[in-house]
Amino acid sequence: MTAQHNGVFSPALRVPDAPITLSTASVYPEKVPSAFEIAALLGYDGIEVMVSTDASSQDLNVLRRLSDYHQVPIKSIHAPCLLLTQRVWGREPWGKLVRSKEVAEQLGAEVIVVHPPFRWQRDYAKEFVDGIARMQDETDVLFAVENMFPLKARGAEAGMYLPDWNPVDQDYAHVTLDLSHTAVSGSDALEMTESLGDRLRHVHLADGVGITNKDEHLVPGRGNQPCAEMLENLADGGFRGHIVMEINTRRASSRVERMEDLAEALAFARLHLAAADRTWQVTPAGEITRRGSR
Repeated sequence: MTAQHNGVFSPALRVPDAPITLSTASVYPEKVPSAFEIAALLGYDGIEVMVSTDASSQDLNVLRRLSDYHQVPIKSIHAPCLLLTQRVWGREPWGKLVRSKEVAEQLGAEVIVVHPPFRWQRDYAKEFVDGIARMQDETDVLFAVENMFPLKARGAEAGMYLPDWNPVDQDYAHVTLDLSHTAVSGSDALEMTESLGDRLRHVHLADGVGITNKDEHLVPGRGNQPCAEMLENLADGGFRGHIVMEINTRRASSRVERMEDLAEALAFARLHLAAADRTWQVTPAGEITRRGSR
């Protein structure tokens, strides 16, 4: 159904196929089981499992049971790439990725999120770009390398990652774009989205105001990142990757407050993915065309 006002037609809202999922990191300090419960209660389309020191995030059988019980699919796995997870699934970085691939395949997940190597992981970093490509050839699960950010000291940047914290100019087939990280790095998220094109397959939706060296992961709309505009652009382009809510709720005073933040974040994403700005007009010749088209 369409409505007409002053010669302009507004079609029914069209929501793209991109699922909006919840990262288990978003419920910290609650555990992984709570993420599945909250995702089911609020109506998220799935879960991204952040593999962490929480034992339930590492256990294939526990994850499968949680997914089945709550009827919430596991759509992606975030490999244990953080400093705090250096010993999770072994200390060898390639071994962690192999294990992540095995778990993703067995759980039916579609994406594995990977951070670039730390600077001190020189041997790993030397082979990282080619190694990720080789692993990608062995599976249908997508390895999506995430944008990170440099640390800053006295105005100078100190690189923590090799070959770079910014994946745009690296030869990765698939990329994860995190909008809290673009805030920290001072990057233009819209420009990065355009530069990545079809390589952008996964989005960590969060916000930030750009505090030096602070990865904020605010509820979308509470910072200065172009979260709304990016979602609308992705919807306009028919994006079919994942939108993952990865926000920080650790300061919530209660589960009710945590759920309110997560509900607000989900509503924000659904609203701006609905492509509500798609309007059409009647030309002098009587043709119906999209506003602004030639």
